[in-house]
Amino acid sequence: MIWIQKLYRKTRLFGELVMFSHTLFSLPFALISMVWAAGGLPSAHVVLWSLIALVGARNGANAFNRLADREYDEANPRTAHRHLPQRLLQEREVTAFILLNFAVFIFAAGMLNPLCLWLSPIAIALICSYSYTKRFTWLCHLYLGFTIASAPVGAWFAVTGKLALTPFLLGLVVMLWIAGFDIIYATQDIEFDRKTGLWSVPSLFGYEDALFIARSLHTIMLAVLFALFFIRGLGWLYLTGIAISAVLLAVEHRIVRPSNRKRMNVASYNLNQVISMLILFCTMADFFLL
Repeated sequence: MIWIQKLYRKTRLFGELVMFSHTLFSLPFALISMVWAAGGLPSAHVVLWSLIALVGARNGANAFNRLADREYDEANPRTAHRHLPQRLLQEREVTAFILLNFAVFIFAAGMLNPLCLWLSPIAIALICSYSYTKRFTWLCHLYLGFTIASAPVGAWFAVTGKLALTPFLLGLVVMLWIAGFDIIYATQDIEFDRKTGLWSVPSLFGYEDALFIARSLHTIMLAVLFALFFIRGLGWLYLTGIAISAVLLAVEHRIVRPSNRKRMNVASYNLNQVISMLILFCTMADFFLL
């Protein structure tokens, strides 16, 4: 039974390393994209391999980011407790985990269609390159959003194998949304980023201007979601979800305080998980019930 306990412990550590619960940021928009692309419920084959691809890509990308940032995480008091700085996981273990997840991602993409398989190495290059953008540009937040936006775009490709406007608009929503709350979260590290030469919107523009930029990105995000109401011919349930999401985003911006870690986690993570699930629920209810 000892080996079972060790396996459980390692699995838990890897789940914490990649913040598996944060899959709720991209998954709902990928599911919306699949349903819209299929005009209803997609096949079980597409759903299964799309979810496997999404999880593999996300886990590999997050683990790669932790590996690339291990020295910065160790130097930053806020992140020094993470798994690699604390030697809870070894670098070779994390490297193997990354390779395994990207292999799963490529295989799953190949099980979907040729377009997804062809795009999978490009997707890996994009999501891994994010880890280095903070070394040279304050646009790193938008780039992070751009890489996560591949979820709804890829989900559409998985169903249709074709290009279309809708998945890119959904991707734009995800990009603006992610970038906005990533800027909020980054306000905690203004002094550390300036000291170590890392780039971010807060370290360049300061706290107040960074929050203004984050609010602006979320405002544009809501505008794109509203535009989809007309483009897709959606109904009042969808609009209700967008309206409640707007209120939650306003609450998010109201409560942010870099000095209060608990409040910052609520603003940057917890509320946004609720928002993504709310949009998913209202959009699916609108599509299937109205």
